[in-house]
Amino acid sequence: MWSSHPQVDAGEASELVRRCAEAAAECAQVCTACADACLGEDMVADLVGCIRMNSDCADVCATTARILTRQTQPDLATVRAVLEACRAACGACATECESHADMHDHCRVCAETCRRCEQACAELLASL
Repeated sequence: MWSSHPQVDAGEASELVRRCAEAAAECAQVCTACADACLGEDMVADLVGCIRMNSDCADVCATTARILTRQTQPDLATVRAVLEACRAACGACATECESHADMHDHCRVCAETCRRCEQACAELLASL
């Protein structure tokens, strides 16, 4: 779909946008799954902060993916603001999940996914 859009070129900048949108969409899904897995844990009361962080990060990432996917006349100030928010949310969520990763594999996977999205946002921001 990406390459069929009339406003998308085949250059490196377009590839950074595509990769970031895909990383954000994946991160939204993984954070949602991690929050749900936390809810299924016996020690759910100890994971309330993680669940909240996962939920917030999932929402920010989903929004970021949608905004980046819309390529017709993007407002770069909005794009930058959303990327900054996504990078911050992913960093915070990764840190939280890393603190539980030794006990919960879903938190390890989520932290890794958040770090990849955080990096993709940083790379795209650097190119804007």
